[in-house]
Amino acid sequence: MSKRITINPITRLEGHGKIEIFLDDKGNVEDAYWQVVELRGFEVFCLGRPVEELPRIMPNICGVCPTPHNMASVKALDDLYGVEPTPTAKLIRQLHYNAFIIEDHLLHFYILSSPDFVLGPTSDPAQRNILGVVQKVGLEIGGKVIEARKRCREIIRHIASKPAHPEGGLPGGVSTRITEEDRKWIRETADFCVEFCQFSLEFFKQVVLDNKEYLDIVLSDAYKLNTYYMGLVDENNRLNFYEGKCRVVNPKGEEYALFDYHDYVDHIGEWVEPWTYVKLTYLRKIGWRGLNEGEATSLYRVGPLARLNVADSMLTPLAQREYETMFDILGGKPSHHTLAYHWARLIEAFQAAEHMQRIANDPLLTSKDIRNMDLKLDKVGIGCVEAARGTLIHHYEADAEGKATKVNLIVATQHNAAPICLSVKKAAREFVKGPQVKEGFLNMVEMAFRAYDPCLACATHALPGQMPLTVNIRDHRGDLIRTLQRL
Repeated sequence: MSKRITINPITRLEGHGKIEIFLDDKGNVEDAYWQVVELRGFEVFCLGRPVEELPRIMPNICGVCPTPHNMASVKALDDLYGVEPTPTAKLIRQLHYNAFIIEDHLLHFYILSSPDFVLGPTSDPAQRNILGVVQKVGLEIGGKVIEARKRCREIIRHIASKPAHPEGGLPGGVSTRITEEDRKWIRETADFCVEFCQFSLEFFKQVVLDNKEYLDIVLSDAYKLNTYYMGLVDENNRLNFYEGKCRVVNPKGEEYALFDYHDYVDHIGEWVEPWTYVKLTYLRKIGWRGLNEGEATSLYRVGPLARLNVADSMLTPLAQREYETMFDILGGKPSHHTLAYHWARLIEAFQAAEHMQRIANDPLLTSKDIRNMDLKLDKVGIGCVEAARGTLIHHYEADAEGKATKVNLIVATQHNAAPICLSVKKAAREFVKGPQVKEGFLNMVEMAFRAYDPCLACATHALPGQMPLTVNIRDHRGDLIRTLQRL
């Protein structure tokens, strides 16, 4: 009779989830599930609302990654109203977005992932947290993390009224202009972030790459998954967070597809399993082939590592140098090493900081021409950006009065959900041997999903408000009494 190990709640991520590990009679892992157990339903309660309200509503999906929802929503309104933002408005939006990428990536690296490497994956869980990291590396580094986030969030607050749930986007532009006085402190923030991101990459190299034990973990098969990858690229196939086309490469790194995100329904399929509230995505033209990796899979990954796998180069020179170093050490492109997501995340923050420097010095930034008012209401609008965790798509449809009749969101954690399940299963099979497993080895199972930085609040939504659900009722001995199903 199989036995079960439950990790509930899983830790150091946004949202609530659990991992169920099933053992066979010999104590080996028979199966493992990464389950998301919360449901929010943003797609449903946005119906009937004026579409111009959605950029203010959508950031409330999550307090960790509200800016991508605000930006994707605003871009969907640009599309729905048939209007192109002014060049200055586009610069201000990109300034806002780069500030978000920096502060979000630094938050994940230092607070959520670094305890596993600075303190060790099997260290005392009472110490394996941000306070333990600060105690080991020093208050000065901790202070710089706080300072970088504070400065970036001040940019977001200035442009979009508040950093936690920004409200600054308007179809055709932005609501707040940048003055020459603002330019000075924005430039100072950009310079500070470039310096700190460079330090953070050197810190990662010293802590992880120079430690053979940690590097072996990063390169181990337990944290390796062969999938397709997807991300936005510009016309030169350089990584772009704000705009571009969706590029997909296969497990060998060969281009599989390059498409306008307006055509996402032709390329991305959604699949529902009864054991999770997250809809799983797959490459529609290949078809759903289950939770499998390798050349025959239809699964793809998004996010920092995926974006670097997809892009031919970075947008900025210092980030490009780090990009080349990473793939040299990892053995070339594409890299299937899941824990390399942490490394890629820091390289992306570096690009965002360098790009912020460019924007801060652009003469157009302080122009008063911040909005194009040539609005013409259409019935459909689709917006897409690269959220910190991966490709984010907002699809809206409206009636003649401009009220939402359809809202569909495909978020990064949905794209990654099926690969996360596979990653968790592979790690469980490597580190779980028998029902009595040390906490540190269970943490190493959690490291498999933590690399993706999943956001479960974003990922749990339903269209059109119904999802299959199975509830098993068991007695105190664990015997099944009754099963309730909603189809």
